[in-house]
Amino acid sequence: MSPHHFTRFAAIDWSGAKGVRHPGIAVAQCERGDAAPVLIPTPNRAWARREVLEWVLRHADAPILIGFDFSFSAPFIARGAHLPGETQGDDARALWAHVDAASDDPDLGAAGFIDARRGTHFYLGAADGAKADFLHWRACEIAHDGSTKPSTVFDAIGAAQVAKASFAGMRLLHQLNGRVPVWPFDPLPDRGACIVEIYTAIAARAAGARKGRSKLRDAASLDAALAALGSQPHAPIARYSDHATDALLTAAWLRRAADAPALWAPAAMTDAIARTEGWTFGIG
Repeated sequence: MSPHHFTRFAAIDWSGAKGVRHPGIAVAQCERGDAAPVLIPTPNRAWARREVLEWVLRHADAPILIGFDFSFSAPFIARGAHLPGETQGDDARALWAHVDAASDDPDLGAAGFIDARRGTHFYLGAADGAKADFLHWRACEIAHDGSTKPSTVFDAIGAAQVAKASFAGMRLLHQLNGRVPVWPFDPLPDRGACIVEIYTAIAARAAGARKGRSKLRDAASLDAALAALGSQPHAPIARYSDHATDALLTAAWLRRAADAPALWAPAAMTDAIARTEGWTFGIG
């Protein structure tokens, strides 16, 4: 069964960039119904990751489903370890704790964690060896119809890399300290907030975007995509960055997808996968 207590839906376009203020972070939310999503402003010029953590914790008791656009874990099933030769735990929470304890970057960053392990676990360039040796995917990233993430969490080079954002995100998940359930590692709650992993390209595809053409950079394109998801047109925003439009569109998609029972019970998601690797919500 799908959960029906959620009345608000938020999508967070995340960033693993160095520093404390991140223009690449955008937070959008919408209410149940068809009203357009809106961006949540930050009191500063750009969000800090810790401010996002604080925002989530303030809403822990609210009936809100929150989607984060980063990988919640590293591959485990295929090799029997998240970081072979380094980690011993067999669940994602142990990985989150390890990453947080071994990271000293400001604002929950993880660039230093990754740099210290280049050539061992992470690929940052040709000096690290053959890139193919680092390409390992989670089960959910290879289990469906072609919308798989283009990069793995171990590929830390290039515009498509997700490593820095994902490992920074794992620090945030650890800092939550169990105060907000994270699906599928935790059972779905009957009340209060819940966090899921999202992939904004899935929302774009659901809105009719062709593969590889998922970015929206103007008001008309955003409104057309929102309409395809049953949403009213948005209120104009100051800048149509990929981050802002991804968050707005994905919030509208999350509102609709949350009512699909099959998405909460993926056929390929075993108990072991749910515990060690997690799952991207929206992959059936």
